[in-house]
Amino acid sequence: MKQIQTIVNTVLACALIFLLIVTGMPNLQARAATPVPTTMPGVAATATPSTCDASRTVQVSGTAVVNVKPDRALIQLGVQSNGRFAKDAQEKNSAAISKVTKALKTLGIESKDIATDWYTIEPLYEDYDSLFIKGYRIYNIIEVTVRDVDRANDVIVAAFQAGANQVVDVEFYTSELRKYRDQAREMAMKAASEKAKALAQSAGADTSCVLNINENTSSYFNGWGWWWYGGNNQNLWTQNAMQNVAPSGGETPSTEDNPVSTGMISIRAEVSATFGLK
Repeated sequence: MKQIQTIVNTVLACALIFLLIVTGMPNLQARAATPVPTTMPGVAATATPSTCDASRTVQVSGTAVVNVKPDRALIQLGVQSNGRFAKDAQEKNSAAISKVTKALKTLGIESKDIATDWYTIEPLYEDYDSLFIKGYRIYNIIEVTVRDVDRANDVIVAAFQAGANQVVDVEFYTSELRKYRDQAREMAMKAASEKAKALAQSAGADTSCVLNINENTSSYFNGWGWWWYGGNNQNLWTQNAMQNVAPSGGETPSTEDNPVSTGMISIRAEVSATFGLK
């Protein structure tokens, strides 16, 4: 009987040991899977050293120009009317503008592409020092977007034949400005990189990383008509270097002379960059 009890106790002890081993296995596996730190406790890990030395730099600039054929024209046409009274001048001007607009629509110009850019009424005095008003003058400037640049001459001729008496400004631009600006910008950055590398090598060094990039977005407007009349779109195409046609007025243009030539427009990009040296 005592022998049987000893055997039972032995079996129970073995079962208990087996159970403890089985339940402890996940913890052992979890501890085994935990990565062991490569550094000693209390010692910070060392970062990978950078190859770019910001204390030694070279600063350069790069410029690029892309010449493209324009696919849009922006024409400013003016109708100047005089009258003894303001109402008379206004009636004459409204009638002339109506005829001009109708003539433009006959050519296929849509209403959305014809807009008033500037309208003003001013008194006409007897002489410079006199306060006596002898009449009134109206300046009415309309802005026409021509989506077929080859018809720019036709638009001007038709407008003059219908009653317009001023060509304030003619400008050509591209509807794909973003595309060509990106091309010019990429070329300008490549030019800057090549210049930086050449300068560094001439000094016995070489370029590494780019520390800073700036784009020069300044532009200028070289058309006289808009600033003279105070048009409200004088910065419409400030990112685009446009070709301007000299203003004219007084005589109706001849279709044989073709006074407006599309030519090419230049889209310019300029960047400045700072490169680290190694």
